[in-house]
Amino acid sequence: MKYSLISFRPNVCAMQKIQGTDKKYFTNCKQWYHRKICGKPTVISYECCPGYEKLPGEKGCPAALPLVNIYNTLGVAGAATTKMYSERAQLREEIEGPGSFTFFAPSNQAWAALPNEILDALVSNVNIELLNALHYHMVNRRLTSEDLKHGSAFPSMYQDFNVHIHHYPNGIVTVNCARLVKTDQHATNGIVHVVDRVITAVTNDVHAFIDTDDDLETLRTAVAAAGLTQMLESDGHYTVFAPTNEAFEKIPPEMLNRILGDPVALKDLLNYHILKNMQCAESITSGTPLETLQGTVLEVGCDGADMTLNGKAIIQKKDQLGTNGVIHYINELLIPDSAKTLLELAQGSAVTTATKLFVDAGLSSHLSGSEALTILAPQNEAFKEGVTMTGELKKLLKNHILKEQLSSRSLYYGQELETLGGIKLRVFVYRNSLCIENSCIVAHDKTGRFGTMFTVDKVLTPPMGTIMDVLKADNRFSLLVGAIQTAGLTELMNQAGPYTVFAPTNDAFSALPKADLNKLMRNPQELASVLKYHMAKEILVSGGVGSHTRLKPLQGDKLELNMRNQTVYINKVPVVEADLMATNGVVHAVGAIIKPLPPKVDREQADAPISSMRTDSRIGVKNDDLFQKVRKSLSSRTMTRVQ
Repeated sequence: MKYSLISFRPNVCAMQKIQGTDKKYFTNCKQWYHRKICGKPTVISYECCPGYEKLPGEKGCPAALPLVNIYNTLGVAGAATTKMYSERAQLREEIEGPGSFTFFAPSNQAWAALPNEILDALVSNVNIELLNALHYHMVNRRLTSEDLKHGSAFPSMYQDFNVHIHHYPNGIVTVNCARLVKTDQHATNGIVHVVDRVITAVTNDVHAFIDTDDDLETLRTAVAAAGLTQMLESDGHYTVFAPTNEAFEKIPPEMLNRILGDPVALKDLLNYHILKNMQCAESITSGTPLETLQGTVLEVGCDGADMTLNGKAIIQKKDQLGTNGVIHYINELLIPDSAKTLLELAQGSAVTTATKLFVDAGLSSHLSGSEALTILAPQNEAFKEGVTMTGELKKLLKNHILKEQLSSRSLYYGQELETLGGIKLRVFVYRNSLCIENSCIVAHDKTGRFGTMFTVDKVLTPPMGTIMDVLKADNRFSLLVGAIQTAGLTELMNQAGPYTVFAPTNDAFSALPKADLNKLMRNPQELASVLKYHMAKEILVSGGVGSHTRLKPLQGDKLELNMRNQTVYINKVPVVEADLMATNGVVHAVGAIIKPLPPKVDREQADAPISSMRTDSRIGVKNDDLFQKVRKSLSSRTMTRVQ
């Protein structure tokens, strides 16, 4: 460890104290919390480890203190109040005498934090309650911190009621959810561990709390309806985040009644409130994802003194300990995606524009019902400002709803998906992208009760005819259409393909010297060679282009593609409009004729910043050499399709 006071000075222990509080953490290398606990900075100091003290002129704490009995150890370990109450309860003789005990001794601050009415009840009359309480803090055997294994339980000296131990990966050790703040204070007749609260005997399981607390009446009804009563009464180490009646009342009645009336959704909702492992509040020192019985995770964290769930301080009451777990009361219901309708999924996500448009298009009944569907929800940036509902948009949005519930993990290249609008959409799988037509999935699936939502980067553009149909329908490509016909490639562009076409616009052809253009158009063979260099026999949508992507054209050397600032470049030529989808491929409009890169330009140079390229997009044809080079150039490595 880099802290020299620990590394080179004997018997020195590190202590972290949260600034502005009395909360301290005695720690070692394995339990170092990066000088922050629950988001609050800590002050780190060093002191002698238990049982050692300093000597003048010596480094560290070399002098071992003589052991004394437990009663006297309490006084030097920071548990003087426990020592006082031990004498008052007539426990002194027992803990001074022979034996081998473990005493989980409440710190002075722990006693001071007890409500007055509880403390008064303990210390009044003949003090039998105080003696019982102290005996519950004792085990009739010596247990070092290494003996305190996670999930273990030991019979106390009060009617053999168990004390429950949890030893967490971050080094925190708790007994009945009280944190051990000083461990291993050895004594002649046992050992003392100082804890941060007074603990009480645990006799009931977690379901008993739910069954008897009027604040949990709605939860009690829900647990019974979901068939979870037996589980919460059985052995285990559960953590239950118990929503109060107030938490249920915050949910819109229509949504709440739907969930309460659906056993599957209700069970998912309740299991989302239950962790697989017992998590005391004191075990949390930073945000930690913890798995629920529902199968997904909750982010359990802390902010100062507040315990948080998914970043929100909604926990009202902590550490209600049962024999099989712990309950934390929460004032807000946690609703997992698996209990939501598609509309509820969309409303709770960052696709607000798409959600409103689905509703405006009259599709709410599909998204709120029990149909097995998948929606493609474009993120907000995919829409132009001020988009208004039209007949065409309604039709388009209907094609954003697929007729079955899907998982993105089950999609494969070439798969066809039918929409509510009655058309088929194709799936494309690339190395780092998963796309449906031109729309690529940009977030994890949200899987609801009956449907799934894929968040996509673009508004879908379903294929409308063959590549030739797409080109003919767009006036920007009239010269290209003529060139394709002259080169005898019309039939090719109507075939099944699939093809990717980088389609020069009229401006691209007009940028050529007129004499060169005329010469090219009079030579169908050379023209075909040039055009085939703009075509590849596979489909590559813009979302499949990475920082270094290669594509093999129908004729000629490789094409180098990359994406910069949301624009696709092919051999340094920018795409002016991407993803014009066709039934047999995709068209990307380019503003210049694409020419091969010079032989010495490697991939890194091809992907250099555009500012260093100084490339004029108006590329002219100087002579036949360019086209001979295009026609005769050898093939190279191509971008491979991941299927």
